[in-house]
Amino acid sequence: MYRLTDEQKQKVKTLIAQMTLEEKLGQLNLISPSIVGGFDLPFPELVKMFDEGKISFEDFGKIINSADRDYQEDDIRAGRVGGEMLHDPEIANELQRIAVEESRLGIPLLIGLDVIHGFRSVYPIAIAEAGAFDPDLFERTAGMAAKESRTQGVNWHFAPMIDVAHDPRWGRVCEGPGEDPYLASQFARAKVRGLQGDLSCVDNYVAACPKHYVAYGACESGRDYNTVSMSASMLFNTYMPPFKAAAEEGAASVMSAFNDLNGVPCTVNKYTLREILKNRFGFKGFVVSDANAVRECVDHGIAEDDMEAGIQAVNAGLDMDMGTGIFLKYLAGAVADGRVSLDVIDEAVERILSVKVWLGLFEHPYVSKEAMSRYDILPEEHKALTREAGQKSIVLLKNEGNILPLKKGQKISLVGNLADMKEEIIGAWGMNWEKKDCVSILDGLRNAGANISYYPCGGPEGDLNENEISKALEDGDVIVAVLGELVAMSGEAASKTDITLPGKQRDLLQKLLKGNKPVVTVLMNGRPLALGWENENLPVIVEAWHLGIQMGNAVADVLFGEYNPTGRLSVSFPYVTGQCPIYYNHPNTGRPGSSSKFSSRYLDAPFEALYPFGYGLSYTTYVYSDLKIDDKGDFIDVSVNVENTGKYPGVETVQMYMQDVAASLVRPVRELKGFSKVSLDPGERKNVAIKLYKSDMGFYDNHGKYCLEDGKFNIYVGANSRECICQEIVVKF
Repeated sequence: MYRLTDEQKQKVKTLIAQMTLEEKLGQLNLISPSIVGGFDLPFPELVKMFDEGKISFEDFGKIINSADRDYQEDDIRAGRVGGEMLHDPEIANELQRIAVEESRLGIPLLIGLDVIHGFRSVYPIAIAEAGAFDPDLFERTAGMAAKESRTQGVNWHFAPMIDVAHDPRWGRVCEGPGEDPYLASQFARAKVRGLQGDLSCVDNYVAACPKHYVAYGACESGRDYNTVSMSASMLFNTYMPPFKAAAEEGAASVMSAFNDLNGVPCTVNKYTLREILKNRFGFKGFVVSDANAVRECVDHGIAEDDMEAGIQAVNAGLDMDMGTGIFLKYLAGAVADGRVSLDVIDEAVERILSVKVWLGLFEHPYVSKEAMSRYDILPEEHKALTREAGQKSIVLLKNEGNILPLKKGQKISLVGNLADMKEEIIGAWGMNWEKKDCVSILDGLRNAGANISYYPCGGPEGDLNENEISKALEDGDVIVAVLGELVAMSGEAASKTDITLPGKQRDLLQKLLKGNKPVVTVLMNGRPLALGWENENLPVIVEAWHLGIQMGNAVADVLFGEYNPTGRLSVSFPYVTGQCPIYYNHPNTGRPGSSSKFSSRYLDAPFEALYPFGYGLSYTTYVYSDLKIDDKGDFIDVSVNVENTGKYPGVETVQMYMQDVAASLVRPVRELKGFSKVSLDPGERKNVAIKLYKSDMGFYDNHGKYCLEDGKFNIYVGANSRECICQEIVVKF
């Protein structure tokens, strides 16, 4: 946990007392290349080109690590830089050397990077990993990323991304833990622990930076960077909880969001930054803007010019400016004319220096040669953990006729060019992977000893190859079709109005179905897809997301039954795009959706999700019975019997939901309040108990006040948010 000793606190105060105003403002200045040499492009555009495959990873790294380097070195030498964005250990060492040995006070740099789901050992994207419902896994994968990146000079992760999102049209839904605030909060806590928790060695931990604070996932129409307007109750009950959890877990920093919230950009929102995050939540770290966000306040129309934007931001509680240099350029003048207090500057500097001290940068600013090469060859335990994360993230959506698991003796026609595109298994923001470490689905099936013939046939883009389709149907006893989205089709600046399978992939499926062979569809995608047609027509659907470097092995493990799928959906899947936004924990209405004409429904589509939050099948079956609820005073003991009634051993994710039957505000139809995983052999039955603390049964009203109200509550326990058994209880607080 991020916490300083008294000696460390005194070191920070002593440093601040020695600093000039310019040196203080330098600590508030995070450099990211604004114009990249040779490309003449803004940094976000360069990232987009990288995501689209127009720039190789090697070139991307060279550009980032070399952009404007001479200029940056001069600023570092003068104490005008607090942090850098790069991932080259040699360059990191040189810049740290300049900061430590050539600047007046020798203050080391924060080196930050978007390490969203792994460094070298890229593991599943967050929307997938969250579906494992496994906080221990979340923590272990984050710890692995921290260790790998620290050996390359990176000491600060712009992660975890913990935006709750209800609209799968939004491209960045892939980066976060889904639609539920409770699961997102468990994810946030575990990731912060994993990144920051192993203090046994300076190489083992980094500063976490949960993002994007706040409500970025609620951008209107699912269009990235768009406006957000919502009630205080929605804000505090749905979008704030993961950030509150991260603050309580001791996150060292937080990144503010691009969006405005009820008319005030989050970058300059004093209410959310100072009053809520720092004061009410007790957050002790520092707040950094997103890239260029201070300058974008002028575009928002909340500030007339850069200087006013900088003044508003620092006064609101933003401590570090990413990429614009506005704080460094203008705040000295703002202090001189009284528009910014020196106390505000000192507070920001103290928060930033405290993190540097806690990271051990003053004692250990450099990366050793041994550390630099430590992960040149990935350790087997890192590969194994990445594979485990992939296995646990895969969700079996449909398995008609128990076609899965496959038998290795079957003759398999593998179809779809995604099956052999290693760069497409990584997912958005996979920054430091190497192709040699990647296992495609084709590789994974071959590694498993399967009898495979491969026919690319087509994919998310381009035409279909009719000859290959015919050969695939002739040769295979079973067809495995790997379809979905390219990595560039999700992530930042990748919002969509149509979330059905892109390109001619549905046409491909129709042609494959005409062959009267079993068709197993494996999906690779970064968002929930509208699968109404697929669910109606396909016998088997496996949601495999973007699982990282071990994707192929993880998929093979599931397809051949070496691993019985345990993944559950962290987001609801719609029948059609027009249902979006869609989420399970919606407020009730006076006319709840039903077959009745005058109810909250559509004329041309179902009113509920195709696959609800928490959904996921297994190769075995489970039966729930004997739900018991016992009021223990401070908590309610909820227990249920779960029996494995199938023929395979398995792990069931037992989910507990709550409904406040009548409250002073309309409450959700169901809210996840706990979960537990239980291993069961065929025929085995176990009793599973989950505690529901009464302090967690309240809600925030429209003034942001937390309320606990006596009354009736429905307690639901089951396999997902829709299929549950229920019992009512009357609770007094």
